[in-house]
Amino acid sequence: MFPEELAEALAPLEAPAFRARQVFAWMHRRLVKDFTEMTDLPAALRAKLAEDFHLTALREVERAEAADGATRFLFALADGNTVETVYLPTATRATVCISSQVGCPFGCRFCATGQSGFTRNLSAAEIVDQVYRAQAALPADRRISNVVYMGMGEPLANYEQVLRSVRLLLHPLGLNLAQRHITLSTVGITPGIDRLAGEGLQVNLAISLHAPTQAGRLKLLPIARKYPLDELIAASRRYVHRTGRKITFEYTVVPGSNDSPGDAQQLAALVRGLQALVNVIPLNLNEGAMPGLKLSPPELIAAAESFTSRLRGHGMEAALRRSRGEEVTGACGQLRRRTMGGLPEKKDEKRNDYNEKV
Repeated sequence: MFPEELAEALAPLEAPAFRARQVFAWMHRRLVKDFTEMTDLPAALRAKLAEDFHLTALREVERAEAADGATRFLFALADGNTVETVYLPTATRATVCISSQVGCPFGCRFCATGQSGFTRNLSAAEIVDQVYRAQAALPADRRISNVVYMGMGEPLANYEQVLRSVRLLLHPLGLNLAQRHITLSTVGITPGIDRLAGEGLQVNLAISLHAPTQAGRLKLLPIARKYPLDELIAASRRYVHRTGRKITFEYTVVPGSNDSPGDAQQLAALVRGLQALVNVIPLNLNEGAMPGLKLSPPELIAAAESFTSRLRGHGMEAALRRSRGEEVTGACGQLRRRTMGGLPEKKDEKRNDYNEKV
């Protein structure tokens, strides 16, 4: 709830209006997990809150920390489902990568989350609490500075709850994050991109592209059947025109599939004139992904480096994203899948049925 919603909810308890702001700050700034911790509230009000309301708190199931400080959390939800959250520190940033769905319905060929199928959307409370639990695990002098919606799930397929969570993270009585320090990613849901352009926000948008042609995208991203490449690029241009914000195109290099000199040339032509950065990502060969492709991690990194150079040769702004935390099951969905004991066949079928419908 936002403060004004809390004020309305607390009105029957005859609590003064300022109590709603106190409760909000306890939840979203001080990150408490229990109403009894709200020590500046009267004891009777705390007891009534505990009786009448539920305070969402994710339960940490597992934590794995890499040598570079990257930390992957597995959190349990109230219904027993689990989601992953990743903390990625640098010298100047403390970034947390959060999930928006339990699993994902879109089944991208190289994604561990997509291979695990789709269960349900997360609520805004479950989304923001991933940030709060990660923050609570950090030293007192280390504050989350950036949030990227690049974990499990497709943010724009859970649009209402994701946007609500964004506004909660931005709220001045809460974490008060800067808009430009929040990034939403999408596999290419064009109506969601157009809708986001009209929200009046200055958040960042990252689009999973992964191929410069419609035929190439179809091989890697089944959702391209519903939202073809030409429509996606048109929506991207409308977004840039309306918001003035730069777009990042995510491009996972699958050697022999989307990294030829011709692919680089076509990609440069495709996004010419856009305020765009291409984030080149080495393929993470997670269990079950891209069968038949037998390459070592150094070979995959070398392929990504080579493709990045080709893009720069065409005058494009391109950055190579360095893999982090591989020793703690670095690809989204791997930790959850390992904990679940592998790939659930029934959820795969559910995912495929969904893709046929869209």
